[in-house]
Amino acid sequence: MRILIVEDDAALARGLVGSLKLAGYAVDHEASGEEAVRSEQSEPYGLVILDLGLPDLSGFEVLSRIRRRGSTVPVMILTAREAVADRVKGLDLGADDYLLKPFEPAEFEARVRALMRRGQGLPTPELICGGLRYDRSTASASVNGRALDLRKRELAVLEGLITRAGKVVPKDRLSGEVFGFDEPVAPNAIELYVARLRKKLEPDGPQIRTIRGLGYLMDIPG
Repeated sequence: MRILIVEDDAALARGLVGSLKLAGYAVDHEASGEEAVRSEQSEPYGLVILDLGLPDLSGFEVLSRIRRRGSTVPVMILTAREAVADRVKGLDLGADDYLLKPFEPAEFEARVRALMRRGQGLPTPELICGGLRYDRSTASASVNGRALDLRKRELAVLEGLITRAGKVVPKDRLSGEVFGFDEPVAPNAIELYVARLRKKLEPDGPQIRTIRGLGYLMDIPG
């Protein structure tokens, strides 16, 4: 799924982007509050990671604008501010989590996973569709006990489809969840990764159907 990081500390932002990309997420970065608000309005994010000390708008104002327009995207606040009043204000404005700097990378990534699950209404990390099992906490998948060797993009496609199994996922939305906006994307890139995933699910995994003019659908086995 796709994550927006709003952080003006360039070194910290690079580290966060790098670790989340290694974990299989598509990640975008904005250093300004105004740009962050515009990006969140136009892209299908599963999580916003928000610093409070931005150079233009405060993180509180960014959060307030996101919530005022009705967005329910999960928001994690990252900040060095330890005051209880700041934490209370952030949570009251609609933040879902609050992590103080400095923090341990393992805790940060665990909180990201938990918020992504919560945002999708999925209480556990394991997703099941017929004989297909996908564990998001370990980025591993299997079909009837047969381990699948999936690359990062294939895992992202799998997650985008299995979380909506039985429903059509528009091609543009799936592509938006797999690729960040700073990544060069070939016109047929999403078709390529869907085709690779289909091949690896055969012969006993759920079928991925192309719904012409609409997108893709992962069948729920009867």
